[in-house]
Amino acid sequence: MAMTMHCDIVSAERSIFSGLVQMVIAAGSLGDLGVAPGHAPLLTALIPGPVRLVLDNGDEEVFYVSGGFLEVQRNVVTLLTDTAIRADDVDEAAAVKAMEDAEKAIANQGADFEYGAAAAQLAEAAAQLRALRQQKK
Repeated sequence: MAMTMHCDIVSAERSIFSGLVQMVIAAGSLGDLGVAPGHAPLLTALIPGPVRLVLDNGDEEVFYVSGGFLEVQRNVVTLLTDTAIRADDVDEAAAVKAMEDAEKAIANQGADFEYGAAAAQLAEAAAQLRALRQQKK
């Protein structure tokens, strides 16, 4: 049997995952990072993107998180985020439309244009699509 650790993914609304995993791969603020059993304690910021879990039975699950924090303690990994959804539940059509809308807004800047809001919408939609693509692999 493979070595495992406990993982919790908790959003502002609810706990979306709690169980044993062999590995956690997440989009950290300085790049993707992998956490395996025995990893040194760590606290890092997460950016919007996919989180991939290798479960104790070897299966994989992918989630989309909107950012947040990842904490590693002795054999426990906790991800705290505002929004977390299973990649299977991402609405691909809505994410594509949101991405197109944000790109149009950036291209056609008007007097009341808010670049930060458009850029955030674009980044979130792109991250959701990236999580969905990882799930499909």
